[in-house]
Amino acid sequence: MSRPFLKMNGLGNAFVVVEARDEPFEPSPDEVRAINDRTPYDQLISIEPSRAPGEAAFVRFWNNTGEEVGACGNGTRAVAWLLMEAGGRDEVVFGADGGTLSGQRAGDHVVTVDMGEPRLAWDQIPLAEEMDTRNIELQVGPIDAPHLHTPGAVSMGNPHVVFFVDREPDDALVRGSGSLIEHHPLFPEGVNVGFAWVKAPDRIRLRVWERGAGLTKACGTGACAALVAAARRGLTGRKATLELDGGDLTIEWRERDGHVIMTGPVEVEFSGRL
Repeated sequence: MSRPFLKMNGLGNAFVVVEARDEPFEPSPDEVRAINDRTPYDQLISIEPSRAPGEAAFVRFWNNTGEEVGACGNGTRAVAWLLMEAGGRDEVVFGADGGTLSGQRAGDHVVTVDMGEPRLAWDQIPLAEEMDTRNIELQVGPIDAPHLHTPGAVSMGNPHVVFFVDREPDDALVRGSGSLIEHHPLFPEGVNVGFAWVKAPDRIRLRVWERGAGLTKACGTGACAALVAAARRGLTGRKATLELDGGDLTIEWRERDGHVIMTGPVEVEFSGRL
């Protein structure tokens, strides 16, 4: 049976979005991978019936390698835009495994989403053992002279570790160290690996090795995690521009309620049928 889909992207982070409110969508890992073979994407997204009062829908996310994941920041913006367009509204609330999400229009094809509060306890990320998540005990390279060490750890509904570097993170660093850390035993569910260069108190250059997807042009939850990790160390304020390969996101870790707010663009590329 075929069903309609939209191909979308946020800063080049590509999504296949499937409408599943009228008909259940339960793809197997093989089917998730097969869709990617035909229409390459970073995440597959389904929009399902609401599971809670006041929510417009429930949203699920899969990496292109077949694993279901709890959150996707750029994908959240895409879904918020679609739901606002469909409902003729300027704001929307919807559910996901990572928690309740909400979005607002911030311009033409620009969306602000509330990603909720970051989870900062070691067992919320989760880590395999208890430690201070501002500076976790992890390093890459020789014991006496590691080239990466003591990253911060943050969950935005999915696990992130953020290394701070003093120059532009190149492909060799991101691919080599990202693939090494992704499946490190310290992270029982795997981890997304960020490489953040703090250029100014309000500007961070970020590249992310995504769990199950590899190096992508943008990672919304990674940008949120990087800002939180930087602010916790006093490297930035609570609001900054995150420079990703695909473009810029504005991230704010709001003081009044601890929520992380992300603003950035969305684009619809084409529609089709699976």
